[in-house]
Amino acid sequence: MAKAPKGGKKKKASKSPVEDYYKLKTEAVEDLATADETNSPEVSKAELERYGGGKGGSIPNALKVYFIKFWFPAAVCYFFLIGLGMFVPSFLDLMFITVIALGIVTDILTNNALRFFASTPGAHDRYMMFPKKRYMTFFWNILYAAVLMAMVIAIYNVLNIAVIAIFHLPQNSVPVGVEPILFGIFYVLCDSLLIWLKHLVAKRFARAKNKNVQEG
Repeated sequence: MAKAPKGGKKKKASKSPVEDYYKLKTEAVEDLATADETNSPEVSKAELERYGGGKGGSIPNALKVYFIKFWFPAAVCYFFLIGLGMFVPSFLDLMFITVIALGIVTDILTNNALRFFASTPGAHDRYMMFPKKRYMTFFWNILYAAVLMAMVIAIYNVLNIAVIAIFHLPQNSVPVGVEPILFGIFYVLCDSLLIWLKHLVAKRFARAKNKNVQEG
């Protein structure tokens, strides 16, 4: 009886479709995780714009930020300054209610909307006076809204005085009245100015601190 020759190689078992599928999936995940500009295929500008990846297919980030920061104060102006103005005869009471509304809207709606639309966590912090979410920021935003409201009222007063002087209008007239669009623009401009000053002061302090450390 003939024996099978010793040392013969065993036939290698073929891989199952499940194993091939698993390998394909893991390789795809690895390729995706290690993808960068050096190992990715070139995509034309027209193709990027077709799927919204180019400059022409998306709204600039700064435009979205400032639209959000404009829209909420403008809405508060419409519903509180104009809407409640017919029912609250006292100017100081109306200003007090509006300031509280502006602070609450900033803390709960505006800042959270900026955080939601940020591409990465903290990307929009530079557009907020109080970017950290804390209990005290609720009250700080109300106080900050009072400062911005005072600045906006001052702008309206100066603008009305200038228009009256230029066009020789009656002294008791109000040529530039309060309305949502102009109010929102003034509010955003004052907010942006104060935030810019905050960053400027912070940079100056940081430079002075670094200089003291280097000299010490």
